[in-house]
Amino acid sequence: MKLISHPTQGAIKIAANALKDGYLVSFPTETVYGLGADATNEKAVGKIYVAKGRPKNHPVIVHISSINKLEDWARDIPAYAKKLGSAYWPGPMTLILKRNASAQDFITGGQESVGLRVPNQKVALSLTREFEKLGGFGIAAPSANRFGSVSPTTAQAVEEELGKFLGSEDLILDDGQCKIGVESSIIDCTQVNPVVLRPGAITKEMIEQITNLKVLLKADENKVRAPGLLDNHYAPKAKVILGLAAKPGEGFIALDQIPTPVGSIRLASPASIEEYAKGLYQALRMGDQLGLSQIYVVEPEGNGLAIAIRDRLTKASSGKRG
Repeated sequence: MKLISHPTQGAIKIAANALKDGYLVSFPTETVYGLGADATNEKAVGKIYVAKGRPKNHPVIVHISSINKLEDWARDIPAYAKKLGSAYWPGPMTLILKRNASAQDFITGGQESVGLRVPNQKVALSLTREFEKLGGFGIAAPSANRFGSVSPTTAQAVEEELGKFLGSEDLILDDGQCKIGVESSIIDCTQVNPVVLRPGAITKEMIEQITNLKVLLKADENKVRAPGLLDNHYAPKAKVILGLAAKPGEGFIALDQIPTPVGSIRLASPASIEEYAKGLYQALRMGDQLGLSQIYVVEPEGNGLAIAIRDRLTKASSGKRG
């Protein structure tokens, strides 16, 4: 495994060729770092599942360079999905669409749908474009972490967590910390109305504004599987508890106006919701590095990105409240 810091265009071309040759490349997006493989190469995608310890029935998102590539992977694309892609791509949004023959079972987890996204990050976009110049159709890339654990927002976090699971020809492209810090919004576009399966920076209100449709939230009867929907996900080794009652020696995360409980270890004091999202996973990882057994987190209030943060914290804590 080789880590390339601040990759040049030449390094990105090398990475694109590595993908074409069946190797894995971890790369930054605006949300989190992904672990990429040629989305049409079953053996290469299988390496992602092995490195992550990911169950085979969990689909992976395919990264493409533009909305013009949708029909390479999807069919019967509704007009509202095209409106969303035109409005918010490149950006932190994944659309679930009916798959065509390109999207095989090893990408979709055996479902008849496929998740597609155009990332808004210069290295990620450049890599997808270079890969397409080589004849590639898309890069399969879930988050670059072990299954169920905290997503990485730096290349160092990828190396620490997955380094021993990557081969000597695999690459990590380091372009600094991810700008947003929580995973993309996932929107099911296989139904009459869009359904938000996973909240993110593209909010329900933003979707409704563009589509002029009522947006539904994930219902229990919805059978579409998508990344990050398990009740226990995004979790560090430390036990995450939602609340203020941190004791001496325990970790604590909250907005900066909330005082630190006496004796607890402050892991993050974000001044805004955007800072909260950007630094959350890094703070949880810091708790593990310090060997903490418990981390208390005060959830941010409000709509928009705060909803996504609360979603990740609820999963990380499995609903534990203090």
